[in-house]
Amino acid sequence: MKIAVLSGKGGTGKTLIAVNLAALGHDALYLDCDVEEPNGHLFLKPKNPKEKEVFVKIPQVDNELCDGCRKCVDFCAFNALAYVKERLVVFEDICHSCGGCVLLCPQKAFSEKDKPIGKIVSGSWGSVDIHSGFMNVGEASGVPLITELLSIGRENDDALTFIDCPPGSACIVMESIQDADFCVLVAEPTIFGAHNLSMVYELVKLFDKPMGVVLNKCRRGSPNPSEDFCHENKIKILGSIPFDTQLGLLNSNAKIAVEESPHFKELFSDLFEKIKEEATK
Repeated sequence: MKIAVLSGKGGTGKTLIAVNLAALGHDALYLDCDVEEPNGHLFLKPKNPKEKEVFVKIPQVDNELCDGCRKCVDFCAFNALAYVKERLVVFEDICHSCGGCVLLCPQKAFSEKDKPIGKIVSGSWGSVDIHSGFMNVGEASGVPLITELLSIGRENDDALTFIDCPPGSACIVMESIQDADFCVLVAEPTIFGAHNLSMVYELVKLFDKPMGVVLNKCRRGSPNPSEDFCHENKIKILGSIPFDTQLGLLNSNAKIAVEESPHFKELFSDLFEKIKEEATK
């Protein structure tokens, strides 16, 4: 079973929930697909980590073969190519590695080379296998790193897998949920939180994935626009996590709450069972 944990914005508690659920799982797999700012490893602290560099193919041009037709320049949607002073220039930093220019060139003036875009760091914490993607600063897209992480999940298809997705609703989020059997949407109890919940809800609906919502930082008796949104759209609320200074302190010190407090172990265990129940319906 693959469970994706995602949110419409950063800071909602997505990783807090993902790492504590993974810590409760037996022989679980944790994939940190938040490759721009991965921090699950700060909590799980993998032992004996191993690194694997990830590469993409980018074009390089032979200007002796290029006749200046500019078909590749017109084709490139990311403006990574320009014809300047009778030479074709490739801007590697904004190339998205689609390979279209290589296929399109009538003169076959392009070849491809490997470019490192980041790394995957793998290790373990207890019975949890941890794989985190780290994208190099300034890269155009983290999708190839996420693809590599998901391939690890496919190789371990029988494992209970938690996918810590990037925040938001961009293409890297779409990539990260494609293999998920169930999506857990994490939201804050604010108007802004409800707005971002609505965006990620629409995204998950596009993929026709079963889902439920966890409401974080809740105060008893206070307005909760995210809860109202769930009721209006008939979205299952899997659980509510209270606004708690002790939990905030544990989280800010990169502690795994279920390991530090019987109270929080019970809270997350109840949430864990509810997710499994909904995911297997």
